[in-house]
Amino acid sequence: MSRPDNLAEVRRLEELAFQGWPALETRDLAGWRQRLSQGYTKRANSINALGPDARCDPEIVSALEAPYLGLGQTPTWRLTPLAPAAIAPLLGARGYRAIERSLLQVCPLHAGFTADAEIRIFTKPTPAWIAAFCRHSPVPAQHRETMARMLDAIAAPAGFAFAEAAGHPMAMAIGAVEGEHMGLFDVLVMPHARRRGLARRVTESLYAWAWGHGARFAYLQVVATNQAALPLYAAQGFRTAYAYEYFVPPPAQVRQLDPPAPRLT
Repeated sequence: MSRPDNLAEVRRLEELAFQGWPALETRDLAGWRQRLSQGYTKRANSINALGPDARCDPEIVSALEAPYLGLGQTPTWRLTPLAPAAIAPLLGARGYRAIERSLLQVCPLHAGFTADAEIRIFTKPTPAWIAAFCRHSPVPAQHRETMARMLDAIAAPAGFAFAEAAGHPMAMAIGAVEGEHMGLFDVLVMPHARRRGLARRVTESLYAWAWGHGARFAYLQVVATNQAALPLYAAQGFRTAYAYEYFVPPPAQVRQLDPPAPRLT
C-alpha cells in the first residue's frame, strides 16, 4: 500500500474517525490500537497502527490477536498508511487475506450546502430512528444493545438525520462534529425510496447543520467498490485522502490460533 506524503494528516483524520465512531473499549499496545465493541462493525472491532514505528513481529501479532480470540471473535486488522510496511507480509504468512478496501475521503464545506425542510436532524436518535436503523442497516438482535451504547457515546454535537413519508422511514445518516470536521456515517436510503435524490438531500442537510456548528470540512469512509455512493460524494467535492484494507484469517486458521497473550518485554 503506497503511503501519502503527509502521515501527520493521516494520523489526524484517523483520530477524528476514532472519535466520530467510538469503540466501547480501546487499548493501546506497542504502537497499535485495539478497538473492541462486542463484535459490532469491523471498524469498532479492529487492530490499527498508530504510526509506522509500531512494533512488528510474530510475538506482538499474537498479543494483539489474543483479546479478540478470547472473546470468540475473528481478529481483524485495519491497515492504513500508518501501518508498518512489514505487517502485511507477516499477516499473509499467518494465513491472513485482505477482504475489503475502503477510502477515507475529505470535502471542504461551504455555505452553499442547504438544509432540506423535509429532513429532520435530532441531537439523539429517536425510537423511530433506531427502529429504522436496526431494520435497514441491518443490526442483528444480539448487537442492538451494543449499537445503542455506541450511538450514545458519540460526543456532541451529533446529528441524526431522518426522512419519513406517511410514517415510513425513507433515509437516514449520522453526522459527528469535532472542531472543524464533521464525520459522516451510515448513510442509508431504504429500498422503496431509492432514485429520489434522498442520499444527496440527507447528506447535504447534515453538511449545512455541521456548518452551523463550526465545521468547515467533512470526512467519510466508503468501500472502494461502492459505485452507488462514490459519484455522489465526488459531485459534492469529496476526494480520497488515503485508502485502507481489512485483513482477516480464514475460519480454519482462527481455530488454530492460540488465544493466550504472550508476555511482552
